[in-house]
Amino acid sequence: MTRTDPTRAPARAVVVLATLILVAAVANLNLAVANVALPDIGRAFDASQTQLNLVAVGYSLGLAASVLYLGALGDRYGRKQMLVFGMALSLPASAIAGFAGTVEILFLGRVLGGVAAGLAFPTTLALITALWSGPPRTKAIALWSALGGAISALGPIVSGALLEQFPWGSVFLVTLPLAALALVCALVWVPAHVNETSDPVDNLGGIISVIFIAALVLAINFAPVDGAGATAIGLGVIALAAGAAFFLRQRRAKHPLFDLHVASRPTFWVAAVAGLVVFGSLMGAMFIGQQFLQNVLGYSTLAAGSAIIPAAVAMIFVAPRSATLVESHGSRFTLLLGYLFVVLGLLVALLWWKENSSYLEVAAAYTLVGIGVGFAGTPASRSLTGSVPVSRVGMASGTSDLQRDLGGAIMQSILGAVLTAGYAKSLSAAIAASPEASQTTPETQAALTKSFSSAVVLAERYPQYADQIIAAARTAFLAGDNRAYLAAILVVCAGATLVFFCFPHRDEEKRMLAEYAK
Repeated sequence: MTRTDPTRAPARAVVVLATLILVAAVANLNLAVANVALPDIGRAFDASQTQLNLVAVGYSLGLAASVLYLGALGDRYGRKQMLVFGMALSLPASAIAGFAGTVEILFLGRVLGGVAAGLAFPTTLALITALWSGPPRTKAIALWSALGGAISALGPIVSGALLEQFPWGSVFLVTLPLAALALVCALVWVPAHVNETSDPVDNLGGIISVIFIAALVLAINFAPVDGAGATAIGLGVIALAAGAAFFLRQRRAKHPLFDLHVASRPTFWVAAVAGLVVFGSLMGAMFIGQQFLQNVLGYSTLAAGSAIIPAAVAMIFVAPRSATLVESHGSRFTLLLGYLFVVLGLLVALLWWKENSSYLEVAAAYTLVGIGVGFAGTPASRSLTGSVPVSRVGMASGTSDLQRDLGGAIMQSILGAVLTAGYAKSLSAAIAASPEASQTTPETQAALTKSFSSAVVLAERYPQYADQIIAAARTAFLAGDNRAYLAAILVVCAGATLVFFCFPHRDEEKRMLAEYAK
């Protein structure tokens, strides 16, 4: 059969798709479980806001940095093998994070877990693209996208429930049985070889891509840190140099890791940027939102995690409608519709999330963001995979994963940086305006402005000032929180503008994808 056969699907399609979604679930759960535990981790290690940002982004960092290279290796040496290796490596990675004795070891465990996901996660979409075609592929991608996003959103609920009874390390151990089950299912059910290429892998390009993405994400995280300016600039220079080297390498390589000719297709590059923005917005909203719910509203870990349920339900409900809209109205229309709902959700968080916010206001924001991601996820992934030959689908699936993971890493890094700067600036101003400002030592001010968790530790140390410290920290957190959501809205609006002007309309999109399929 050809890839344009509208009814092509593999034998035991339901079981194969369920296995691929289970593998994606392991990656998505690991991606999301840290957010609810951040306040507990901060108190356990007396961690700074920057250290908490790195713990939150570590998994995305490992996944985003490795996914393009590992996707290409899967195209060449076998996608099933990459799936199996990834699930096997996720077992020790989760254990290292769960039993970490320092925040640095925890960060390294998270990065290793991200690399494990880089082995497995791109393979799931690559296999869907290789095994299905036509409308069945769109529906399979919709299920993969919606359930993956929903499971990612449900991760905080699992974490919150665990944290009610167990230490913070338990949230990183919860995926161990799922990973073991996914490993067995992949060995038994997933086809061994499907339309793989015999072209050699551009290993040098792969190594450069890892350096480029890792340096970029770390530079963003260190940019707002006092005293780390030289580190941020150095990482930024490395990222620029590696990015330029990667571009030149891909232009000259006989078998490029990332085919720039294919990437220049509007159905590819616009969809890649669009997905990066929308999935990054989901991860950023969850990252900031979980800290807001616990730090400002005083939710328990279980209540904060459960607050995500409306987003998960919305994604699962909307995804089948998204697949239908893509077929009837095109990817451009569906993407823009998704962007509209994401912006509305972020606006609700910006305008309504205050110290006395009700759960209805929290749920409204999460529901709108979930609807937006549910609409936009399918066309973003489907356009990428439809723009490349099946033998190179690892490039498309790797880019699709970059949408989620680089998008999540960058948006969490940007929003975390904005939050950190806003929190420190607001609390410093509050200390300066206080009648007791002259009695506040530099060490005390440094502890207060370090992070909300650090302020809580200080309040426990000086109970006579606890109420004042916590009230000031909450006000400062809200100031940084509002700046972060405003930054997210601006990024999403910029992404919507790009889609509106650069993505082809429905008929032109169908013509292009038919041409690429040949």
